[in-house]
Amino acid sequence: MYGVKERISRAIEEIKDQIIQVAEAIFDHPETGNEEYFAADLLTGILAEKGFKITRPLCQLPTAFRAELATGTPGPRIGLLAEYDALPELGHACGHNLIAAGSLGAALGLAAAVRELRGNIVVLGTPAEESHGAKVLLAREGALDDLDVAMMFHPGDTNAVEVTSQALEALEFIFEGRAAHAASSPEEGINALEAVIQLFNNIHALRPYLKDEASIHGIITEGGVSPNIIPERAVARFYLRASTREALNRVARRVEDCATAAALATGTRFWYHNYEPSYEAMLVNRTLAGAWQRNLQELGVTDLAPACRSRGSLDMGNVSRVVPAIHPYLSLNAGKLVPHTREFARAVRGEAGRRLVILAARALAWTAVDVMLDRELLAQIKDEFAGWQAGNVAT
Repeated sequence: MYGVKERISRAIEEIKDQIIQVAEAIFDHPETGNEEYFAADLLTGILAEKGFKITRPLCQLPTAFRAELATGTPGPRIGLLAEYDALPELGHACGHNLIAAGSLGAALGLAAAVRELRGNIVVLGTPAEESHGAKVLLAREGALDDLDVAMMFHPGDTNAVEVTSQALEALEFIFEGRAAHAASSPEEGINALEAVIQLFNNIHALRPYLKDEASIHGIITEGGVSPNIIPERAVARFYLRASTREALNRVARRVEDCATAAALATGTRFWYHNYEPSYEAMLVNRTLAGAWQRNLQELGVTDLAPACRSRGSLDMGNVSRVVPAIHPYLSLNAGKLVPHTREFARAVRGEAGRRLVILAARALAWTAVDVMLDRELLAQIKDEFAGWQAGNVAT
């Protein structure tokens, strides 16, 4: 098995410049969720040239795709997930360009040794992680059901092997009142903006009573059109996060109570809905994570962090509920970095990002080799996942 891994590493080394060019091209052409046509075209074009069968669009998403290469020998299907959406204004300040190029590099490395492997290599292009969460739709529509494992990595400032995440609800609250002249006849109006402001105040009063793992963040997206018109409509959007679905449901009920109280206090009426898909908390398959860790160590990475729970949320969490999955972090080794900042983006586009994407490609490919060739490991991965489904494995 080590010989196969070495051949794959040499193949990745030979195409190192191409992998880096892909990462930097996607960085230099930032596209927000569901608009990633440049990135999807680039990735599928390269994979098609290497013999991968391309399915696009996927689940009616024009920038989602599936690229598959069969080894010719029955075995597991390995899912390598690629993200490539950018952030509004900040571009690739979360490093999704590296995620895409890392999975691409791993797939091309595996393709170079395809006759020595078992099963199928699958690259899944998953748009809009930062917003509409394509993985939620792919999981719900059954596009992942034939995978045996699903893997991706994320750039960060630590090498964290077992990374879990927060469940998330994206709620939009719409308040309606009555317009009136703000100076001459304010008593004739019902101020919807005051209701939204009261909602924020109510949530602020709620925060001390939430457990540490829960968080609420919001913005006002509509608040009136002119100072001399009492706003008849106001809209706020919130992200609610908690460590479990059960805890998140409790938080959502409390926030609904906050909105009800705000409406009563201001004489408005309101309704709310999910404006983006719900994300489930990430379920790490520890057996698969163990294989990832061993390969990282063989590749010379020794400063590994213990298991950690991210305060953020991932649509990979929904994937992890239908197929054994991992979502580890790899360090850019560029000091303390905070995602969604311009400093993070600079590290991603610099030498740190170039080093990291090649390491990620190798680690993903080596872990895929283990799963494809080690039948006992694959059985253990599946047994752990089946145990979780039966309620016998703690999350």
